[in-house]
Amino acid sequence: MKTLRLLFFLLLFHFSGNAQWYNPEKVNSKLQFMYSGAIEQLTDGQFAAGKALLVKALKQDPKFVDAWLSLAGACGQQKQYDSAILCYETGIALDSIYSRDYYLPYSINLAGAGRFEEAQHIIQRYLNLPNLHPRSKQAATYRSGTYAFALQAIANNKSSKEFHPLNLGDSINSNRSEYYPSFTIDDSRLVFTRRGNGFREDFYQAFKTDDGYSLAKPIAGPLNEEESKGGLMISQDGSWLIFAGNFEEGFGDFDLYICYADNNGWSEPFNLGSNINTEFWESSPTLSPDKQTLYFSSNRPGGFGGKDLYAVKRLSNGQWSKAENMGPNFNTTSDELAPFIHADNQTLYFTSGGHPGYGGSDIYVSRKGPGGQWSVPQNLGFPINTIEDDGSLSVAADGKTAFFASARSDSRGALDLYRFELPEYDRPFKTLWVKGVVQDAETKKGLPSAIELKNLNSGEVLQKVVTDETGNYLVTLPVGNDYSFTVNRQGYLFYSDRFELAAQPADSTYTNNILLQPIRINSSLELKNILYETNSFQLNPSSYVELDKLVQLLQDNPSVKVRINGHTDNVGKPADNLLLSTNRAKSVVAYLASKGVAATRLTAKGFGSSKPIADNSTEAGRAKNRRTELQIVGL
Repeated sequence: MKTLRLLFFLLLFHFSGNAQWYNPEKVNSKLQFMYSGAIEQLTDGQFAAGKALLVKALKQDPKFVDAWLSLAGACGQQKQYDSAILCYETGIALDSIYSRDYYLPYSINLAGAGRFEEAQHIIQRYLNLPNLHPRSKQAATYRSGTYAFALQAIANNKSSKEFHPLNLGDSINSNRSEYYPSFTIDDSRLVFTRRGNGFREDFYQAFKTDDGYSLAKPIAGPLNEEESKGGLMISQDGSWLIFAGNFEEGFGDFDLYICYADNNGWSEPFNLGSNINTEFWESSPTLSPDKQTLYFSSNRPGGFGGKDLYAVKRLSNGQWSKAENMGPNFNTTSDELAPFIHADNQTLYFTSGGHPGYGGSDIYVSRKGPGGQWSVPQNLGFPINTIEDDGSLSVAADGKTAFFASARSDSRGALDLYRFELPEYDRPFKTLWVKGVVQDAETKKGLPSAIELKNLNSGEVLQKVVTDETGNYLVTLPVGNDYSFTVNRQGYLFYSDRFELAAQPADSTYTNNILLQPIRINSSLELKNILYETNSFQLNPSSYVELDKLVQLLQDNPSVKVRINGHTDNVGKPADNLLLSTNRAKSVVAYLASKGVAATRLTAKGFGSSKPIADNSTEAGRAKNRRTELQIVGL
């Protein structure tokens, strides 16, 4: 383009563009023939050949306005916005009257380059043209609205120039389209969809290496046998694959299917059933980290128009509830697609062509509040969103690394997968996770169990997880709050733990293998989430979450009698510590009695500092010794 830039500046100096002089019929016939050949090449998608012919024609006649304008259009189609702008400005400078019908695409390319103020100026000039066709006026008015949105976003600091997407490279991308990236929570495995020949789509996977990712290969198993497939996602723990497929045994159009990890790789696909699937289109699934909520898109009747977002809940029997439309907060008369729920289980990203944005479909984010209500979706801003269609975003557990599909200048072909860093205002909570296995304390046999994660401050249940049949589990922990972590199974004492992540960011993951104690005489349980005010036996309100679990245990086992044991560290006088530990144990008994547990089933005993479980010479050890325990004393 160096020669063309030189021509541009020379022509800009010599022409004022105040009057129409250009007449395409007076262009040299040889150049007209060359121009027709270029247009034919461009129409067939042969951009390199078509653009080369236009450049050749312009070298012979730098005043060939149609060639400048067509070259601008070709560059714009390839998202080479700066080159397109240069060519439009040259054509307009040569003859502004002849070229004024091109103000609309000229403004679109200005917007593509992020020059929204100039784009708004040009589109207003276009709207002021006399005798503008109604459809052209409608298109220009729409674009003017998108430019106004962009300018307001800039004014609100919701636009950034710092955006450097990094292509995931030849091990992942090909000359085909790659899209719908999905990761396990530790980022060790990436799965995605790759376009094949015709309507064929195949599912691929790659594994994290020190240098990036291994060479992507088709996922082995029956799920790739059918050629008509769509969006794919992997559960955070890597044990489920959920995808869209158009199989003969389905309900009609695309349905959602699930495969389970097994010793041979992946099971046969199972249709997720009539509570989720219909005779219409269902696709682009995303699963919450606790596997309790599935979000997807569907064009079934009864929505708000186009494709809408829906959600289903996993029931206690393992089945799925009836799908519910996510409502007008999310859905519009246009299409809502590609939902992605982050590992924090509170932040949902999706694409929409109906919410205010930059043009085409944009990516939005909504956050779930304490009451379970979703916030008004917010546009991710330029340049993550552009004047083109944007979508299929996913975000890693760290909350800042995002992945998306895009057709950029360094694409290997069509859509490629890229990663980039999300701006602060678009990030979910940084999320860590706890994984392990639940076992019987005596036999060490894995126990299928229920796990619950609660916010200790609000009491809100953030996640409910059911382990697999061998007791394995994974629970995510969004940084920024303190959490109670409890495990329940009938016939066993519950297990409790506490994760304090509000005061400071955690920088590691947790492996927590849990041994559940069978309910027997002298079985005991440390109540880790029962806390007291300093040097007091008054219960801290955050203790109520755990105390209510204890109430439930006693209600579920009405013959069980318990003793609450209080313990302290060795700081202070032994007599004072004994009294404090006794009163603390009595406070727990009083709370249980206030909730309806019979007093005859409850006793309290303080041991002061007489039974340490850790070294009292360190603060960490003393903290472990300040504890409350439950002991079974009768059945």
